Amino acid sequence: MIKGLGGLGGLGDMGKMMKAAQEMQGKMAELQEQLTTITVTGESGAGLVKATATAKGELTALSIDPSIFNPDEKEVVEDLILAAIKDAQGRAADRSREEMGKLTESMGLPADMKLPF
Repeated sequence: MIKGLGGLGGLGDMGKMMKAAQEMQGKMAELQEQLTTITVTGESGAGLVKATATAKGELTALSIDPSIFNPDEKEVVEDLILAAIKDAQGRAADRSREEMGKLTESMGLPADMKLPF
């Protein structure tokens, strides 16, 4: 009989850690997929220009009220479009962080923990 191995307790803990890591990896993959289906809308000009993006930041739609099409105000229209896109991208980043926080909290990790995914 060999003494001093302590019932292989250390290996059991390693197995639990590996299982938890695999579970987290699976949940992260699911979240990445979900972020492609969650949409957010940014706007500018009190809603005259709206940009829709996925929570991953991919622009999917742009809606422009025809009342802003005045050839003399081309630069204003361009600025409104850019502002709406930036707003949508900011909202997408916020939503992505929110969803990531939910995932990390559900796994018993701090909500603001930065994961390398």
